[in-house]
Amino acid sequence: MTESTHDEAHNGGLGARLNWLRAAVLGANDGIVSTAGLVVGVAGATDSRGALLTAGLSGLLAGSMSMAAGEYVSVSTQRDSEKAALAQERRELRETPDAELDELTGLLEGKGLSADLAREAAVQLTERDALRAHAEVELGIDPDDLTNPWHAAGASFLAFTVGALLPLLAIVLPPASVRLYVTVLSVLVALALAGWGSARMGAAPVRPAILRNVCGGALAMAVTYAAGALLGAAGV
Repeated sequence: MTESTHDEAHNGGLGARLNWLRAAVLGANDGIVSTAGLVVGVAGATDSRGALLTAGLSGLLAGSMSMAAGEYVSVSTQRDSEKAALAQERRELRETPDAELDELTGLLEGKGLSADLAREAAVQLTERDALRAHAEVELGIDPDDLTNPWHAAGASFLAFTVGALLPLLAIVLPPASVRLYVTVLSVLVALALAGWGSARMGAAPVRPAILRNVCGGALAMAVTYAAGALLGAAGV
């Protein structure tokens, strides 16, 4: 018999991977788009390298901290919900074990097992680790691998910072005559690569992911540049 070589993720592994992917993609995209929009908007009003650097660096620091704090709060709430659900399962297993066994049997039947096989499997799973059985089958939670808010916050902070550095460097390093073109081009290329990478890692269609990223970034830069140009023309 040949050994299977596929690396398809299952259950909690897929959930954990998608959670990290979501945090990293959101952080990088926000870092690229928000910082690009900020510096391009300022570039529409002034060509001062100092003003561009100040605006871009401020946006990078504020955005990275905001992303990290938002992810921490969001994932902490999810973790609290998971812990509360596990505590309820422990209580129910202690107070009504027979009803919980019947519930687990019904859940396994719902997954396609025959009544007799579902009962036998439920009994064996309960004898081995009742809480784990209910957590995984009923709640879709791995008791030993709850979501980690610090991991999510760190991933978002790092991803946003890395993403924001690209438009920041692209707007302050080149000569004034080409810095806007260099920034727009580099941002669109980076967004295309980010869309491609996220689609590949998540096994999703590539073209829609790239189009969403590129069109969203282009629109953001166009709007902020127009606003900056209008303010600059008005002498604000």
